[in-house]
Amino acid sequence: MQTDQVIPIDKNTVRADTPGLATATLFMNSAGASLMPRPVITAMQDYLHLETQVGGYETERVRADHMAQLYGEIAKLINARPDNIAFSYSAMAAYTQALSAIPFQPGDVILTTTNDYISNQLAFLSMQQRLGIRLIRINDLDNGDLDLMHLEQLIQQHHPVLVAITHIPTNSGIVQPAELIGAICSRYDCWYLLDAAQSAGQLPLDVERIQADFLVATGRKFLRGPRNTGFLYVSDKVLATGLTPLFVDRQGADWTSPDTFAVRANAKRFEPQEKSLSVVGLVEAVRYANQLGIEAIAQVNQVLMQRLRTGLSQIDGIDLTDLGSVQSNILTFHSTRQPLATLDTALRQGGVLFTVQHKQGAIIDFTRKGIDWIIRLAPHYFNTEAEIDAVVELVDQAVTLPPAP
Repeated sequence: MQTDQVIPIDKNTVRADTPGLATATLFMNSAGASLMPRPVITAMQDYLHLETQVGGYETERVRADHMAQLYGEIAKLINARPDNIAFSYSAMAAYTQALSAIPFQPGDVILTTTNDYISNQLAFLSMQQRLGIRLIRINDLDNGDLDLMHLEQLIQQHHPVLVAITHIPTNSGIVQPAELIGAICSRYDCWYLLDAAQSAGQLPLDVERIQADFLVATGRKFLRGPRNTGFLYVSDKVLATGLTPLFVDRQGADWTSPDTFAVRANAKRFEPQEKSLSVVGLVEAVRYANQLGIEAIAQVNQVLMQRLRTGLSQIDGIDLTDLGSVQSNILTFHSTRQPLATLDTALRQGGVLFTVQHKQGAIIDFTRKGIDWIIRLAPHYFNTEAEIDAVVELVDQAVTLPPAP
């Protein structure tokens, strides 16, 4: 649970804890896969070393207490109870488990947004083809914010089974109003699924305030954990209703007779049985964020991102493409002055680590913006203002390069 006291982050300490910063690169890719701190790396190395000596099963048994700390750490991060937390291999794996637990019928409606993660949209479209559900998207206001009046009108008109929202889309820095959406959903009989893959570890998350029935996140992004990790939060309502994933395994249920099974009373009914060193890595990543304090992390992030947005906005030939009244530590930009290949090469030669996203990953958003690519920069609290300034200077230089012959 969040407290009023915010202890400033000692940036020298967190940078010393981050071996990846020892290289001569400008790391701006925490929205993709961030740099792991030393406690995460050490925990996984120790686990792997033991596994080479005694095998996977014995290592899991010996390290069971360490792995079990995951639920308490995640619960602390998002203001939940440990029984409401399940480990997952990724945010998308958690997402599909949640979707599979809802007994959709032909004609059922899912409400979602035009700003979403491609894999979520692909899942909806696949369900539309196979199950006959209907997918309806909520309008945006002119400034890019979600139209909450339209959301409520759609709920009243279509009585959706599910409202599915991506808190921060991977292709844009907009922050959707998760708590306001939750307040609307709570007034109606529909499930609420929040994809917090880009917000966990970057912004405060309080599931009591958000009122989500399902919340998914990944470990590799702003939480600074390893790949192949994530988690799923499920509400008490989900558990009490008896929702169970379609493909439950031995971790989630007991085989009670040849033709029956009994699911776990807690969120572990959604959890896979197969786990390894990545779990202890996620434990330490979440613990690291909790020790620093998510409010302190968010404060540093706001300072860094304001500096980056201000610097890039002053460059002639750069168009910042993020809309909305609330923006995150994801910044996207496009240029009509230089082709992508020129910018990509110049920035990488300058040591900037970033992500390029193309239209097929955000077809609705990019179509209405009239662009077919963006460069995404995502600094995190371990970055310095000097690094931000260096990135801005490199972008400025890249945009002003003479055209290729």
